[in-house]
Amino acid sequence: MVTPHEILTIIPARGGSKGIPRKNIRQFSGTPLIAYSIAAGTQAKFVTRVIVSTDDPEIADVARQFGADVPFMRPKELAQDDTLDYPVFLHALQWLAEYEGYYPELVVQLRPTSPLRPVGLVDQAIKKMLDNPQADSLRGVVPAGENPYKMWHITPQGQLQAILPVEGLDEPYNAPRQQLPKVYWQTGHIDVFRPKVILEDGLMSGKVILPLLIDPQYTVDIDTLADWSRAERKLTDHHLDVVTPVKGRRTWPMKISLVVFDFDGVMTDDRVWVNQDGVETVSAHRGDGMGVEMLLKAGIRGVIISRETNKVVAARAQKIGLPYFHGVGDKPSILKAYLEKEEISPQETIYVGNDVNDLPCFPLVAWAVAVADAHPQVLKKADHVLSRSGGHGAVREICDIILDRTQPNKSGLRALMYKE
Repeated sequence: MVTPHEILTIIPARGGSKGIPRKNIRQFSGTPLIAYSIAAGTQAKFVTRVIVSTDDPEIADVARQFGADVPFMRPKELAQDDTLDYPVFLHALQWLAEYEGYYPELVVQLRPTSPLRPVGLVDQAIKKMLDNPQADSLRGVVPAGENPYKMWHITPQGQLQAILPVEGLDEPYNAPRQQLPKVYWQTGHIDVFRPKVILEDGLMSGKVILPLLIDPQYTVDIDTLADWSRAERKLTDHHLDVVTPVKGRRTWPMKISLVVFDFDGVMTDDRVWVNQDGVETVSAHRGDGMGVEMLLKAGIRGVIISRETNKVVAARAQKIGLPYFHGVGDKPSILKAYLEKEEISPQETIYVGNDVNDLPCFPLVAWAVAVADAHPQVLKKADHVLSRSGGHGAVREICDIILDRTQPNKSGLRALMYKE
């Protein structure tokens, strides 16, 4: 028996992504991509259950960690490159009915590849469906970037032929856009269906489809690494009210005056070589020095605050031209004192760290950054997670990101280089 407003969210996530391998569980700003869709479902007040349909055991484990249910494993034949939505949702609904006697009133689809969802979007979509019982489904849309009334195809005779006519206009392709019908592009943010459309009518969307207009600022569809970089940048650059699995993440500061670097695990790979005389050696990345040099030339300052007492800290800091503090047991006190002495606002300061002793400094600055291989607690608390590990170009990556955002015309797309 159907309980009032039993709303099921299904997140389809197969394991065989080709464009970006393991895409659904790849770290997106420090959290698996799929976690953003799970959060959109679990944080919606109308949703009563969130499940992930996957063929991949690792995706299933990650999904459970972030609060989703994985009651079954999707058959491999329903997880191919050309598999459509319909058989995936049909399988899920039939399985739930047969093995659990579970019959939802509405089904919400949240695709992992559209992680930037406005807060309240899911509940807004569900309410619209509940208020319109005649509707078969609802689909999220944004204004189309290109108008199909100005598009063509080439006939077998090699001639151009307009794709769509407009009643009352002989040549719509020559008309100003204001005279053409408004058109919309479907996004992957959200779809809502009535189960009977899938189970009884053999359709995915049905005939009566409601629109839900979404602010185009939230539009992303991640198919390539370039898409991935743009989406992560939107998450931190734009002051968007996005549903996120990590609470309290801050947006990109309006101005950057200082970058504070930890040393071990940020400027090195956190390993140390010790010879028979006890002399320690570490590994650094040459590109980091170039990144710091460009940062300083742009008028943005840097400083190293390290717990390490090894002379290598001083040697490396002097090599790349940064002031430094080493052998520091109380990093927050040193950071506060330095900001006060140099008259630098915490709201214009970025901190880059990798381990738990960096965490007390995170609230003292405007934006906290973690290297890719940082401690799990640091990954959870950081405002941004780099794609590079410490000692493997992480410093260069954050320098390029800062320069791209503060001097976009000079920097170009340097940060994208570090997403490979």
